Amino acid sequence: MKKLVLAGIAAFATTVVIATSDAIAYSGSEMEKDAKISMQQASAIALKARPGKITDRELEKEKGGSGLRYSFDVQSHGTAYEVGVDAMSGKVLENAPEGKNPD
Repeated sequence: MKKLVLAGIAAFATTVVIATSDAIAYSGSEMEKDAKISMQQASAIALKARPGKITDRELEKEKGGSGLRYSFDVQSHGTAYEVGVDAMSGKVLENAPEGKNPD
């Protein structure tokens, strides 16, 4: 019985690690080779600018900064925020409540 319980705990822990890993594919991940800042670094920058929980992440080409940015949806104190981090410099480009029509 102990082995079965331990096996279940190990399987659950592995699932949690995989589900929260930055290695999981995200929209635009194929462009990360062009970025100087990694998704992991950009996530840390975004959470420093807007503490909370990242609920969505992507790498996209968008006007402003270098034109390549990480975009994060961050849930903080019951409000959804969009935090944009330049993929070349690490500069925070956006840190505002999510609009009525989130992308």
